[in-house]
Amino acid sequence: MMEEYKSIFSRTTLLIGQEAQNRIADTRVILFGVGGVGSWCAESLVRSGIRYLTIVDADTVNITNINRQLPATTRTIDKPKVEVLKQRLEEINPAAQINFIQMFYDAETAGLFQLDSYNYIIDAIDSLESKAHLIYTATQTDAVFLSSMGAALKMNAARIQVAEFWKVHGCPLAAALRRKLKQRAQYPGKKFQCVFSDELLENKGTIDSLTLKMNDQVTKRVNGTLAHITAIFGFTLAGLVIQDICS
Repeated sequence: MMEEYKSIFSRTTLLIGQEAQNRIADTRVILFGVGGVGSWCAESLVRSGIRYLTIVDADTVNITNINRQLPATTRTIDKPKVEVLKQRLEEINPAAQINFIQMFYDAETAGLFQLDSYNYIIDAIDSLESKAHLIYTATQTDAVFLSSMGAALKMNAARIQVAEFWKVHGCPLAAALRRKLKQRAQYPGKKFQCVFSDELLENKGTIDSLTLKMNDQVTKRVNGTLAHITAIFGFTLAGLVIQDICS
């Protein structure tokens, strides 16, 4: 690490020790999805000392992202999320090597990501199809795999939990993923931890057609989401990585 930036992590090193801090700095992480959950996860990873981070997301910043996504401000609308986030992360730690890939993960692109080259693979993808494929593929590698379940329609931070995938309860996304994987007989290659909440609220408001078109989600279900929930999901994912490295 560049000598002039070592003091950035002095408070972290005070808590966990230099040996653990060195392990964090040498760890390679790939993060899929840098929206409401993934962007906060990336922030926490880099502030904790992760130097080798690849962020993957094909989307650009939309005005409807501002309420919950770290890269989203009124000045970054229409800019690629990964580019905005990379700039921020490098300002936090100029010694970090942040690689960004502006691409969707799916069955066709999966082979391009060289998943075997990472120590940790983190899933913060929204798409059910892509998420299911990543779960199956990532759990065939030697990397530690972590996944975020649905963070929409939540308000109570105290109900955010961590559990093994097959033990996640009260989450419609987890249930849908399990059904899809069973239908395809594509079972995960190993157990993995998920961040989830068993809270399920209903939308009380409506969203107009203009906003739907701006968000490019005309054919998708749009649910309400709050920043403190998506951030805690992301921070919890990052925390699982740091705890595992330090254990």
